[in-house]
Amino acid sequence: MSGKAAAWVFAGLAAGVVAFHLAVIGGAPWGSLTMGGRWPGVVPGPAKGLSALSALLVAGMAVVMLARAGVLGLRMPRGAVRAVLLLSGLAVVANAVTPSAPERALWLPVTLAMLAAALVVSKA
Repeated sequence: MSGKAAAWVFAGLAAGVVAFHLAVIGGAPWGSLTMGGRWPGVVPGPAKGLSALSALLVAGMAVVMLARAGVLGLRMPRGAVRAVLLLSGLAVVANAVTPSAPERALWLPVTLAMLAAALVVSKA
């Protein structure tokens, strides 16, 4: 897979993650699918702030990947790609050990695919 294709895969998956977090912020009853499943149903207000932060972070990661692949005409700071790799790896670990089985079933494959795509982009 080319770096550009991998960047688009990463960005597409990231768009799904961002849409999920925006839905959680908007009141979707998906608490069992995020933050360790701590809040089944609608996530409380302060936790919605964490969803907002996650959405921004993942969107930024997608921008880094698209820029690195040459899709966007942006220059990223030194270390930005390594930061995406680190955060993607941490997301895999977090989703592998979450106490919420539904969260693990949904997000572990997504985060693994995002990490794989980020690795391809980083090597391109």
